[in-house]
Amino acid sequence: MADENCPGDEKLQAAWDNFCNQLKAAGAKAFKPQNPATALHRADAFRFLTQNLGQAFDLALETKNTRYPALHLFNSPTRKLGGDCADFIYLQAWIDGHSTYRISGNRGTAPFLNFTVQGPRPEKTPAGHAPLHEPFGDTPEANLFGHQLATHWDGSFELYIGGEQRGPNWLPATPGTRKLFIRQGFDGWDEIPAKIRIERVDMAAPKPLPTPAEMVTAMEWAGEFLTGVMRDWPDWMFAHGGVDEHEPNSFPPEADTADDKKRGRAAANMHWHIAEDEALIVEFPAHEGLWMLTNMGVFCNSMDYLYRPVSYTPSRSKADADGIIRMVLAHDDPGFHNWIDTQGFLRGNLTYRHMLAGRPVPLATRLVKRAALEQAMPANSARVTPEERSAQLWARFNGIRQRYGL
Repeated sequence: MADENCPGDEKLQAAWDNFCNQLKAAGAKAFKPQNPATALHRADAFRFLTQNLGQAFDLALETKNTRYPALHLFNSPTRKLGGDCADFIYLQAWIDGHSTYRISGNRGTAPFLNFTVQGPRPEKTPAGHAPLHEPFGDTPEANLFGHQLATHWDGSFELYIGGEQRGPNWLPATPGTRKLFIRQGFDGWDEIPAKIRIERVDMAAPKPLPTPAEMVTAMEWAGEFLTGVMRDWPDWMFAHGGVDEHEPNSFPPEADTADDKKRGRAAANMHWHIAEDEALIVEFPAHEGLWMLTNMGVFCNSMDYLYRPVSYTPSRSKADADGIIRMVLAHDDPGFHNWIDTQGFLRGNLTYRHMLAGRPVPLATRLVKRAALEQAMPANSARVTPEERSAQLWARFNGIRQRYGL
């Protein structure tokens, strides 16, 4: 049978061709100057791109209809983006300001839980520059934290968004509302993630199939998303995130913003350069609250937290006798309890987050020769045997699998 045409074919083909061209251009960004010319770094750049190619149309099409909302798992052990924290689970749902939504499930035991209703992306930020690529850059409108969530005896709950206020678990919407963002933050490996689902309360018909026009729009959105992913990381952080590209291995001064407070956390990022014969010591006092450290690649994509010790929280770290926690970034296992694996990368990013009680603290750093690391650390700094390291890694592996249901 000969090929037949139907209305819309030319627009669909043109949109697909344009998407493929954008994907090709995004791939060229794997060789940007910030990404070192090593085999591991180059491969990781393309892995970063393909992981997000895998979710591009989930965001652009499959979950985009706000009349039929769906929760999308934004990051996972095999999908990294946006400076994702290894001890967070991120979910998002596209919503609108004229519908009423019901979120239900079980609270779980994660110490940190936050539901944020987000509004439109401005063309310019308050600082006067363009926001980060989609789906970031939204304006937080309203939120509810885990300690504010009313639950039943078994942890079950219902939360409404939009419409008239319904009980204590309700968040308002505005005409500009476009997204719900849910974050869970964990400390110990035995904590149970929340079970959450969403629906529009007045759904009465099946979800319609995508039209050619919607497919064209989705291709355009996905192309811009992937272009932005490879363009903005790590460039945006250096240009607008308070991180000095020319001063590696040190954290910027603490900066709490109004948006950070709405999200319930403070954050600081350090980009690091560690040669093959070097190690970096990060020092800070043990302090109150839920703090997290996550080691990331050049593109601010979290490292392999399923198999490697690339993230720490209070319950999984040890302070020295002087009350100082010393983390050691090194390319091989130095035998110290608080070892942060670099995966053999020469450059990367380390992000500190602080939530709940207390206040964030300054983080000091010292770059030393790997051969001099023993002399640079206190004699009584906590150490591990190979067997203890193996047990740590098994606890991590099982804990992450529990969080993601793997």
